[in-house]
Amino acid sequence: MPLSSKDIIPLTRARAQLTELCEEVRRDHREKIITKNGESCAALIDPERLDHYHRLEREHIHLMLLEEVIHGLEDLKAGKTVSLRKLKARYAR
Repeated sequence: MPLSSKDIIPLTRARAQLTELCEEVRRDHREKIITKNGESCAALIDPERLDHYHRLEREHIHLMLLEEVIHGLEDLKAGKTVSLRKLKARYAR
């Protein structure tokens, strides 16, 4: 659901109406962007949506790791390897 201008809340109003804003976010499943001096500084979001965002982030990390494994296996198959001795020499401190 896209944000509208009524979903952008100045910090002073958020302080005064935090309970009401939290109830609205939970009830309507809408995000609120809180601004300070005209710039975004925080967001109020439904806890279930936050959990969803965290799950997506973990899935993205897992997919990136799997891609790295695939690249490593392709390098191994192509003979693109470095011995442990050379690796230690290259990165020794």
